[in-house]
Amino acid sequence: MGKRYLIDTNIIPKYLQESLSEDGLSLIDNILDSGEAQISVITRIELLGFSPNREDLLQFITQFISVTTEYELTELIVQKTIEIRKLFKVKIPDAIIAATALCHNLILLSDNDPDFGKILHLKYINPRKYQV
Repeated sequence: MGKRYLIDTNIIPKYLQESLSEDGLSLIDNILDSGEAQISVITRIELLGFSPNREDLLQFITQFISVTTEYELTELIVQKTIEIRKLFKVKIPDAIIAATALCHNLILLSDNDPDFGKILHLKYINPRKYQV
């Protein structure tokens, strides 16, 4: 694919429910098929930190995580998170995800327009609105 993408937590249930645009679903399908799906450690924590009451949902989440590359917190990401938090007043998990995307030159896939849309230099696509 050439481009590298970081998938935010909030997109995963919407992908499963097929509530993204047709092009957004295709984009994520292609990312998953290419083996280039990437997440932040925060996404794994958020996905597994709740107790899904459906076994099929837990299976999907576990399988999804298993085919992704996960970015851990590094000192560079921590410092960028602090900067983003101070400048843009976003929640800490969102600041970590944005910092991860910025530090690794990734395009962030999320539908959190109010927070991610205001962060300077962040490459951002909303798969709910995405059109080729």
